[in-house]
Amino acid sequence: MEFFLTTKDHAVTKESFELQYNANLEMLHTVPRPKEIDKYYQDENYVSHTDGNRTVLEKIYQLVKKFNLKKKESWIKKYTKKNAEVLDVGAGTGSLVKFLKERGWASDGVEPNSKARSVAKVKGIELKATLNDLGDKKYDLITLWHVLEHVPDLEKNIQEIKNRLTDDGVLFIAVPNFRSYDATHYGSFWAAYDVPRHLWHFSQKSIQRIFSNNGFSLVTTKPMIFDAFYIAQLSEKYRHGKHRFLAAFWHGLRSNYHGWRSGEYSSLLYVLEKR
Repeated sequence: MEFFLTTKDHAVTKESFELQYNANLEMLHTVPRPKEIDKYYQDENYVSHTDGNRTVLEKIYQLVKKFNLKKKESWIKKYTKKNAEVLDVGAGTGSLVKFLKERGWASDGVEPNSKARSVAKVKGIELKATLNDLGDKKYDLITLWHVLEHVPDLEKNIQEIKNRLTDDGVLFIAVPNFRSYDATHYGSFWAAYDVPRHLWHFSQKSIQRIFSNNGFSLVTTKPMIFDAFYIAQLSEKYRHGKHRFLAAFWHGLRSNYHGWRSGEYSSLLYVLEKR
């Protein structure tokens, strides 16, 4: 492990953390890891737990989320059978689970945050708090949209997910990419570091190595184009103390252009098959 950079919790506490580089896995670790992580999620602006739609940034987030729900379903259709059972882990306020149910999919969700589960319940969606609450049920496809970077024990979590998949099951993992243009451009202000909520920071090589070691084969990767713009907007706010929409749009464009050239997009979806 070697020092990579120092950044801070720009969103809540303003505390500083180090990112340390693991050359064997080509990934970063957040140091120190807080013993009491819950307080770092106690923010009314943590939009994935609230469905917030008040500020300009929240409205942008909700607009993009609606588009992405349709995109996610199209990917699900492509990589699994018609009557597949789908599990969304880290389901937030249950938007994807609700969207899929309304379109005839058998879908369940797991969300550890009680506040987010309460919001989902108002929408008519009952989310489980843990995987253990699902009993012995298995799924044809499991999705983790910007969740893996939060889990405290990677190996344990991946094995638990693997055990929930059918023999020919498919896994979707979407995570930020610290090898992207916007990560380099914004440095310690890059919003997708999001320490200490994000404990791990992945590259394409790290995802391939970690999941290969845990019995998965990589099928393909797909860019998450809109993430670059949203992350750039937050990063501009962290760096300058205010929204800079034109600058964020420009650097979001540049990030996607560099991603198109190199494959290193701001965020990537990894489609993996259970071996």
